[in-house]
Amino acid sequence: MHGSGYERVATAGCSGRTIRRRLKTWAAAGIARQVHALALRAYNQMIGLELGDVAVDRCITKAPCGGECAGPSPADRRKGGLKRSVATENYGIPLGIAAAGASRHDSPLLAPTLQAAADQLGGALPDERTCHLDAGYDSQPTRQALSDLAFTGQIAHKGTPAPIQAGRRWPVERTHSWMNGYGKLRRMTDRNVKIVGFYLYLAAAFVAVRQLIQRARRRYRWDTRPATKRLK
Repeated sequence: MHGSGYERVATAGCSGRTIRRRLKTWAAAGIARQVHALALRAYNQMIGLELGDVAVDRCITKAPCGGECAGPSPADRRKGGLKRSVATENYGIPLGIAAAGASRHDSPLLAPTLQAAADQLGGALPDERTCHLDAGYDSQPTRQALSDLAFTGQIAHKGTPAPIQAGRRWPVERTHSWMNGYGKLRRMTDRNVKIVGFYLYLAAAFVAVRQLIQRARRRYRWDTRPATKRLK
């Protein structure tokens, strides 16, 4: 996940070709999605997912090798880019992800992202739920998609300054920052859409587990437990 090439991390016992072959097998089997679902279940059991408020936003990263999820980036002089759409709960734990080329508009990715979140949660979304979106989603198709998925939409209006209508969108922006800490996501060199999804969900699982450790070690304590700073 740190972004090094497969040949650089290969050893005498595991070549670069073997890494690619195993990765393709794991991606086809949906291993990363399963690990992410287990991380969500553990987080919900120990901390509790705040599913009443869901935020969705996108992030554009580099995809210099092209591929099924790459497209000309409007933020990088039309170089190859990947658009990652993520749905998070109220604290910022990633729930569902959709990927497309960087030139794809945000609105069409909303429904696949929310549907992916529902699938990862096993349909555990509450009956009363609100989706928080920025002004890029301010359109009738977005409102129709939210209505079809039984979400109440809180969408920023175009032309109004962001600080006045910030709402509860900031957790997903922080989540994108957490996920961009992994070099493989900042510069996606794989072209296969299943492998791209594998890395995205693996990073989401890492984020969920990391936040579980950080929040659980503050919540579940006892008087004689020694203080430690090893878990950061």
